[in-house]
Amino acid sequence: MTAVTGHLAALPSRLGLPRPTARLRLTLLYGGLFILAGAALLGFTYWLVDRATGTKVFPVQLELPVMRGGHIAPSCFLRDSGCPAAQTRDIRAAARYENWVDLHALLVQSAIALAVMAILAFALGWIVAGRVLRPLRDITHTAEAISAASLHERLALDGPDDEFKKLADTLNGLLARLEESFVAQRHFVANASHELRTPLTLNKTLLQVALRNPSTTAEQWRATGAELLDSGRQQERMIEALLTLATTEAGLARRQPLDLREVTAFLLRACSDEVRCRQLKVRASLNPAPLSGDPDLIERLAANLLDNAVQHNKPAGTLEVRTGTEDGRAVLSVANSGPTIVPAEIDRLYQPFQRLATTRATNDNGHGLGLCIVRAIADAHGAALTTYARAEGGLHIQATFPSSGA
Repeated sequence: MTAVTGHLAALPSRLGLPRPTARLRLTLLYGGLFILAGAALLGFTYWLVDRATGTKVFPVQLELPVMRGGHIAPSCFLRDSGCPAAQTRDIRAAARYENWVDLHALLVQSAIALAVMAILAFALGWIVAGRVLRPLRDITHTAEAISAASLHERLALDGPDDEFKKLADTLNGLLARLEESFVAQRHFVANASHELRTPLTLNKTLLQVALRNPSTTAEQWRATGAELLDSGRQQERMIEALLTLATTEAGLARRQPLDLREVTAFLLRACSDEVRCRQLKVRASLNPAPLSGDPDLIERLAANLLDNAVQHNKPAGTLEVRTGTEDGRAVLSVANSGPTIVPAEIDRLYQPFQRLATTRATNDNGHGLGLCIVRAIADAHGAALTTYARAEGGLHIQATFPSSGA
């Protein structure tokens, strides 16, 4: 039946007519099912009546007058072998004909009744389909009215807790996530604009001061140039971080085997000068930690974790780094000493341009994108981040990657 209604629904499109609506398809389905059920009931009733009357075309002991020798003989019974065979056949044939006429009349009248009821079934099917699809139309109209400027609106669908209510709740959840994403995007753009505009303003001020002073010496120009170069390097690092963040959120472009132990060991050697300058005590436990991922992004994740642990450490503090496997999954763990962190503030650290005790990174050590990039890279690789504040101060972050065979 579904195939029949599907062919009926596809017929208008083959003829160049407008595509039928869901209401029309439901009406055809309801009407078609009614016709099939009615035809089956009609056939079954016809069979029952034929079975009940076909074996009894006349009473068992029907008395009939018979002529014998010019006189009317006593009544005989058809089942009596004394009755003429020809007369018996005629009576049986007449009875069967009368039975066929009755069955034919029953069939015709039932077919007429079925046709009338089919028309009513299609009409009622159209009405019922409209009532069933009314919540869907309400959802569609409301969803069409919601735009990027009105994502705060929700689908207020009344009625029982059925499939349509569940659909409305699902769409409301989607709208809530979209609203949160749009708000976060607007905040990100505003913060990024501020961070990019600040060094440009500084550069402009340095040049204006040097140009307005006619007695500016070559040494002062060199100092101004050095400050401009340093500002340019900061802008370059920030733009690179923004590009990394955008690239990571777009998904992984490649995957290949690598070992976190080798990556972490290389990065520890690279930051050894900074570690010595801050007199940090490094406790490294580097064991093999194979995984599959983008080597450049994995290196950036490890570098950001180490840089965050070094930059936000206290003088002569500790830095604990560990790589290895847990249940077949590669693990990178970085812990550092430092100021006491309120557990409620941890999630904010993963937001763009967010730092402890401030709402935006404004110093020369970074722009508040390090941990944000760490989370984006971890999400792209399907890794889990575990972060908690240490009781003695500082932060502990562990990245657990899926097994290579996952």
